[in-house]
Amino acid sequence: MSDDNVNSAAPEVVDRETFQAQLDALRIREKAHTREGDAIAAARRRLPMVKVDGATSLIGENGPATLLDAFEGRQMLIAYYYMWFEGQPAPEQCEGCTFFTTQVHELSHIHSRDVTYATFSQGSYEESARYRDFMGWKMPWYSAKDSLDTLLVGRRIGMMHLVCYLRRGSEVFETYWTTRRGVETMDNSYRLLDLTVYGRLAAGHSDDLRAAGH
Repeated sequence: MSDDNVNSAAPEVVDRETFQAQLDALRIREKAHTREGDAIAAARRRLPMVKVDGATSLIGENGPATLLDAFEGRQMLIAYYYMWFEGQPAPEQCEGCTFFTTQVHELSHIHSRDVTYATFSQGSYEESARYRDFMGWKMPWYSAKDSLDTLLVGRRIGMMHLVCYLRRGSEVFETYWTTRRGVETMDNSYRLLDLTVYGRLAAGHSDDLRAAGH
């Protein structure tokens, strides 16, 4: 984005009183949006759940594992299903998955709420784990390649998914899933950029994820 384009696209300049009046009007909408978001979150928590096989196989750092193992003894699990293009070099892997996963660092806060976060690669463990190590990511990492038809039943394999599970003893239930724009819950960069005058276009990047829809 050139300086000329940036300058021509900038908002009009007004006095402080006019600015504050319009900001106050916008704040009313922001607060309504927050309240609606809280209501949607409450409805999400009241969704019914579906039982899944806790013995569904995964491959982890120590070899064969199960979906139940991925809970690491906690009551809930959030699994990000990372798109993977088998046999392709690092620059050819999913840019969006890398973007979101890069922002997952400190897990102690969700651990304190009895929740585990893990990445489920849709490719082989050997290949995808090398990429994880190259990127310096520390979250638990599994390959779900051989169990995707079971874990993502009825959904499109080969695209990003965020799935939530609940464990009751040895029984496992799926409680929520989302994809596309819904995966932005992992992100803080876009949300911070959305506060700026040029939003997600601030650095001249295309707004691909926004255009893709939810």
